[in-house]
Amino acid sequence: MAREFQRGHKAKISDLTPGTDLYVGVQIAAPGLTFDISCFGLDANEQLSDDRYFIFFNQPKSPEESIQLLGAQSGDTESFRVTLDRIPANIHKLSFTATIDGAGQMSQIGPGYIRIVAGGEEVVRYPFTGTEFSTERAVMLGDFYLKDVWRFAAIGQGFDGGLEALLKNFGGEVAEEQPAAQATPQAAPGFGPPAQAAAPPAFGAPAAPQVPQPAPAFGAPQAAPAPAPQAPVQPIHAAPTMAAPMAPPAPAPAPSPYGQPQPQQPQFGQVPGQVPPPGAPAPYGQPAPAPYGQPQFGQQPPGMPPGQMGVPQGVPQGVPATGAGLAAALQPYKETATGARWTPQNQQLMRVDLAMGGVPVLARQGSMVMYQGKVEFAHKGAGFTGRIIGNATGQEMQLMRCTGRGQVFLAEEGAHLHPIELQGDGICVSAENVLAFDESLQYEVRRIEGHGIPGGALFTMQFQGTGTVVVKTHGIPVVLPVTPTTFADCNAVVAWSSASQVILSSQVRLRRNAYPGHSGETVNLQFRGAPGNFIVVQPYEV
Repeated sequence: MAREFQRGHKAKISDLTPGTDLYVGVQIAAPGLTFDISCFGLDANEQLSDDRYFIFFNQPKSPEESIQLLGAQSGDTESFRVTLDRIPANIHKLSFTATIDGAGQMSQIGPGYIRIVAGGEEVVRYPFTGTEFSTERAVMLGDFYLKDVWRFAAIGQGFDGGLEALLKNFGGEVAEEQPAAQATPQAAPGFGPPAQAAAPPAFGAPAAPQVPQPAPAFGAPQAAPAPAPQAPVQPIHAAPTMAAPMAPPAPAPAPSPYGQPQPQQPQFGQVPGQVPPPGAPAPYGQPAPAPYGQPQFGQQPPGMPPGQMGVPQGVPQGVPATGAGLAAALQPYKETATGARWTPQNQQLMRVDLAMGGVPVLARQGSMVMYQGKVEFAHKGAGFTGRIIGNATGQEMQLMRCTGRGQVFLAEEGAHLHPIELQGDGICVSAENVLAFDESLQYEVRRIEGHGIPGGALFTMQFQGTGTVVVKTHGIPVVLPVTPTTFADCNAVVAWSSASQVILSSQVRLRRNAYPGHSGETVNLQFRGAPGNFIVVQPYEV
């Protein structure tokens, strides 16, 4: 009797069947959609080191024919033949995937499955439905993986990108133009029964489901059994998950929506209505374009509708979108998937897709609010030296390491979150303003000398390399270009470009909360640097 797996279940192949010549069938369908079902042969690093082990419609078998694409048969949308004892030693995993060819989402699929058949008998089945997915256009169904012996795992992990993004995720290269070759459909090869009863079962495709046929006339040849017709499946989640208004957006109100820059006011000495010349610095208090190709702080995330983040334009905060029913009320707040590794869901919630890039994420402990898929969390220790430095400088971060294949949602106390992508450049951020970052980034404590600072110095974290760091702020910050007269309160500045020169200012002022007997002395920082350097200041003070 076949065993039924749920997502995440694993078992040794030898516990399922003594056979090693196996049939793998995949059934997946949705009205109006077509699917590409493939198998990726991966090495020990889970990378496609050899393109010949990407088995799909245009490359139906591996060089030694240990993996073969058989086509649709026996009620399966696609099927494979896998001979485990012929797989080369450098292949450690076989990942079976399904991607949508064209427009569509995995939430539209009906009930499907991936199954293993040995000797004509089904030994294991993993069923799935469209309710398990949302806007994904690809899904990793199941894996054969080598861990002392060959094992099978039910994965069921959605992937935002299509076949091209999935191929890049496994380290493969996509050709610019590849004309679709008309491959002749291959029938499953016939295999005889094993010679000895004690021998493991030989390969045999499952019998096609029997459909009642009209009785043939006497002497007429018997008609071959027709494949079972696929009943049309009503899409369960046909509506896209991207947040969008159910009705055409109303005209924008007079005030600018939350998170958008106010209309630019004329600079000091500028005639109202005059347009600043090209290349002129942005007026103070107005957002400046972020250098180094970084996203603008407070900028509307890509893929989000205009207006407030996660709320349609013209709809006041807290007021549900127009439309009838619960689905219409919740539509503006659905998960946003853009196919990127880091995706803001709104101003206070960030999603990271660990399956993209293959790099673990280091996040502040306690910042995870939800996760999907196969994700593992572990404590990231700083070591004895790191703890000593962190305690002495105040730049200690209690981190957790997030690994696996899934999506993790991060937030902390409603702070505004901003993903900053570094491409070989650097940024200085105080540890208390860092929520998460890619492990590929190098980071260290940087010292700012000064006699006017309590303790003799200030400290900050410097991040460099290629990757993303998520910065959190109180409110929407402003990005200012560094000029010879740029000063900032050390309690309000959030980050600055690492190439900027930081100098202490001797100015002293009274804090708003100063009381008799306490002067409230503080320290201001002066920034200098070449054009292109910047500082980030939040509308908040400690």
